[in-house]
Amino acid sequence: MKILYVTTISLTMDFFVRHIKMLLDGGNEVELACNFARPPHQFYLDTNCLVHDLPFSRSLFSAKNIKAYKGLKKLINDENYDIVHTHTPIASVYARLACRGARKRGTRVFYTAHGFHFFKDGSLKNWLLYYPVERYMARHTDVMITICCEDYKRAKRFMADRVKYISGIGIDISAIEQVKTDRKDKRTEVGIPTDALLLLSVGELNRNKNHEVVLKVLATLKALVEMYDIHYLICGVGSERDYLDTLCTKLNLAERVHFLGLRSDVIEIMKTTDIFVHPSKREGLSVALMEAMACGLPIICAKIRGNVDLIKDGEGGILCENGNIATLREAIRLLGEDSTLRQEMGSYNLERVKEFGIEGVLAQLAEIYDEVSLS
Repeated sequence: MKILYVTTISLTMDFFVRHIKMLLDGGNEVELACNFARPPHQFYLDTNCLVHDLPFSRSLFSAKNIKAYKGLKKLINDENYDIVHTHTPIASVYARLACRGARKRGTRVFYTAHGFHFFKDGSLKNWLLYYPVERYMARHTDVMITICCEDYKRAKRFMADRVKYISGIGIDISAIEQVKTDRKDKRTEVGIPTDALLLLSVGELNRNKNHEVVLKVLATLKALVEMYDIHYLICGVGSERDYLDTLCTKLNLAERVHFLGLRSDVIEIMKTTDIFVHPSKREGLSVALMEAMACGLPIICAKIRGNVDLIKDGEGGILCENGNIATLREAIRLLGEDSTLRQEMGSYNLERVKEFGIEGVLAQLAEIYDEVSLS
């Protein structure tokens, strides 16, 4: 089969290397289309995947998307793909519009929803803006693939020809197990005392990732912070960096909060950490959260879609009401004071995360592709 993978930006394509390798190994021809402001992953260069650079923007109403849509529509009409598999909300709206004519000629359209922008307890604005769009676009979708239970149940009420569930995008648990690091040396490298109680968050520095709520909680736990010498690492970059820096200073946390930026050694850092804190307001199925589980960490996270698929409250971690400082404060206090509980939860997560490994996800995807190719 001839398959086109579509995303908004090239960074997202990095998550699909194993997916596309599976398709290539199966004798398929795979091409890529997205905004390649960032060069393609080396895998795509090594395998000579044809790359189509389209000026997609992550802003739904950007004029750049109109140009990208026109280019994508021409590409799809000229190349006669058997399957167009689209990811990320913005690109997927335009891709499905661009495929309307091609579907009449036999092209199948797959859409993987990595977390609808509308969700339980989500903002009214997102419901009003994104829900009607996704519901309408479902009728232009042959297979809608969801990665969390809440989205799957909702998508079943849409008008896509088929709705499927898979266990996320899959993480390479074996590769994570093979990462070795010296706890003392790594902590010294990132400026953390060897015996400190270390909290870690991984994610873009933006409003949705909600790092500020952790800072506010730590500021109210001064005695605990000092007793256990608590430090907080944040891996990621984003528009909120200056704001968070200022907040740390205001809360007298500047010496205990460490912004590490983008890191290529996140797994090593996780393996020197005591607690993984994931305060996001919205998620699909967080890769960082799954990686932390695979590193044997106990989890403190918001009780939201996706997180509840991964974390069993009281077993693998503590689910906190979204944005509720009191529940987050109690969770940090409880795990901070109980090393045995931290160890038990980490061990539980090592087993739990196996359900979301890459091998299982690839098997689920292969089954979906086989079903469609045979129909």
